[in-house]
Amino acid sequence: MTSNRSIKDALYEQVARIGKAAASPKRLELLELLCQSPKTVEVLAQDAGISVKLTSAHLKELKAARLVDAERQGRFVVYRLASEDVARFWVAIRLLAEDRLFELQEALRGLRAATHEWEGNNRDDLLAKARRGDVVVIDVRPADEFEAGHLPFARSMPVAELKTRLSELPRDKPVIAYCRGPFCLMSADAVRLLRRHGIDAVQLQEGVAEWAA
Repeated sequence: MTSNRSIKDALYEQVARIGKAAASPKRLELLELLCQSPKTVEVLAQDAGISVKLTSAHLKELKAARLVDAERQGRFVVYRLASEDVARFWVAIRLLAEDRLFELQEALRGLRAATHEWEGNNRDDLLAKARRGDVVVIDVRPADEFEAGHLPFARSMPVAELKTRLSELPRDKPVIAYCRGPFCLMSADAVRLLRRHGIDAVQLQEGVAEWAA
């Protein structure tokens, strides 16, 4: 009996390593960033708004739990998700949090109150409209993230370039902007910019990780 208890304790302890590694807001943000594309420590630090030293420490914890892999490329160390299952893990726990946590629901309602969301029936509806050219889907993430993976029929139009590329967008059909997912603000900024210039624009809350999951 004691032997069986020890075995069960050891099994749960191993699974708990994943929970411990993910039990940090910044480590979750780093996972979301790596859902977009492989990135250097320096880029991750800049995107997450923390120091390179702290970023390295967080990545060390994620790597110890086998959630990320690292590869040296010249002077830089590039991190990537260890597998697509890690992206699905991030989306799953975020959706669970959205379903169970009233505080997160309230925060998201406040975030979305000032945005214009896509109100299509479902993903198939959006894909069909994009395929026919009834809508234009733009990816406002950095170009390297678009190159690593993007939604079908999407155009790369990083939010930093959007103001100088308005002439590339139609005035007679809706423009749908997306970025890294529901916690990302780039697509909301893009929609506000486009609407100020008379373009019918809406925001797609989901990103590449959500579609892949």
